Amino acid sequence: MSSLIDPLSLKSGAVLKNRFVLAPLTNLQSHPDGVLSEDEFRWLTMRAEGGFGLTMTCAASVQESGVGFPGQLGFHDEKHLPGLTRLASAIKAQGSLAIAQLHHGGLRAMKNPKAPSADEKLKAEAMTLDEVRASRDCFIQAAARAEQAGFDGVELHGAHGYLICSFLSPQLNRREDEYGGSLENRTRFLMECIDGVRAATKPGFTLGVRLSPERWGLVVTEIRDVAQRLMHDAKIDFLDMSLWDAFKQPNDEALQDKSLMAYFTELDRGDVRLGAAGKIMTGADCARARDAGLDYVVIGRGAILHHDFPHRVAADPGFTPIQTPVSEDYLRSEGLGPAFVNYMRTWKGFVEAA
Repeated sequence: MSSLIDPLSLKSGAVLKNRFVLAPLTNLQSHPDGVLSEDEFRWLTMRAEGGFGLTMTCAASVQESGVGFPGQLGFHDEKHLPGLTRLASAIKAQGSLAIAQLHHGGLRAMKNPKAPSADEKLKAEAMTLDEVRASRDCFIQAAARAEQAGFDGVELHGAHGYLICSFLSPQLNRREDEYGGSLENRTRFLMECIDGVRAATKPGFTLGVRLSPERWGLVVTEIRDVAQRLMHDAKIDFLDMSLWDAFKQPNDEALQDKSLMAYFTELDRGDVRLGAAGKIMTGADCARARDAGLDYVVIGRGAILHHDFPHRVAADPGFTPIQTPVSEDYLRSEGLGPAFVNYMRTWKGFVEAA
């Protein structure tokens, strides 16, 4: 069994110095036009300094119309390049792999939300075929921009109801063209993004995908089949499963014979590395996730509370983070700017009352 502090090699040729990955955490800290801010720069570079083998950006926009959050980091315009170049260089200077998570809000976009099919509840319009292809091309162009800025690779955000995810969902995608209907058709948008990124970037560029198997009308067994195809096709280097709770049982009452994670750890993954996020908070949680078959662990809340979470777990396998709620001053000392601290106040019980 590999140790959490052992290096992890990827098919691309990249090597993580350990098995700790910073989760792509929304933090609302960049400028309104998507240009990198000092607060977001500090937040991310402190995690690279803190020992993460892979430092991933927040979900970063690939298309202006797909922006999903205020203060979202941008990869959709040439004006973003200077800040992104500085960020990638600073992360890599700490020996951490610099990965950009590429995101389109889709039916959850802030303005004029779009989706594979119309969604009255979220007031999202159905995309035309031209709009589908334009958004696909925006993912590809953003990946090329990430490579130009010096990032080691990108992750395509295919989880949580956002655009790629909504194509995968039979509930959200009721199209009757080549992007809807069968699972193969509903997977087409993601696969075309993958092929396009591979064609637009050089050999050695790392490519990952994030999937979630539940909520938003997703079917666990379908997402398992998508994951298996991604592994068999071997066009990506890593798969990142967002499970909400890495140790839970599936919500589907017909799938209670094993944990949700096991539906993915039992796949034939070939050379594709598998990790997961979801309440992996302590050193013991990290070891349990590794023992369950993950190649790496994705750390969110623990990384917010301790920028040096990997160093702490390496020094003490029984490490437990500071208890919440914590003070604003504490979060500021851990590299969170005012916008991020305010956002943390929306997480129940995370920040002390003012």
